[in-house]
Amino acid sequence: MAKNKKQKLDSYLVLELQAEMFAINVSKVLSILQMQKITTVPQSPDYMMGVINLRGKVIPVIDSHVKFNLEPLIESAKTNILVLEIGKQKKKALKLGLLVDKVNEVIQISEKAILPPPSIGDVFQSEYISGVYQKNEKDFIMILDIEKALSMKEIVTIKAVAEKENTLESEEKIVENENPK
Repeated sequence: MAKNKKQKLDSYLVLELQAEMFAINVSKVLSILQMQKITTVPQSPDYMMGVINLRGKVIPVIDSHVKFNLEPLIESAKTNILVLEIGKQKKKALKLGLLVDKVNEVIQISEKAILPPPSIGDVFQSEYISGVYQKNEKDFIMILDIEKALSMKEIVTIKAVAEKENTLESEEKIVENENPK
């Protein structure tokens, strides 16, 4: 009796950056937020827009357009912040927001349907792209490897900024509790 080999399917969140379609594995996506006020952080990297408060936690927000060397983002009603978890170990994982032009849909992609990443001629640096999925005759979706998009140095910098902001926020709450209005 021959065993049926099932194709491995993964779920991907399809998003747009400058009218190009990209996908991130849903295992990295914690939530999708509507655009909200982002508090700037002095002396942070140019790709870091600032921080947001998500359920009492300070989350750094990355501007995908700056990070991927694109034209500046034109904010619209469709602009979203993807809250992602970067890192293999849950306890050491970094939660960060990624500003995107638009979130489209969640799709299932077979491992075998993902083609190798392009080697030349792309606006985006191919080391961030783990593969390409051809959705139909005219639409290609670049599979974004968010872990590769951020270097270890950048992750350490983002974590340090977030931890500093979390500490400042905690200190402000203590002061508020000691001096109620």
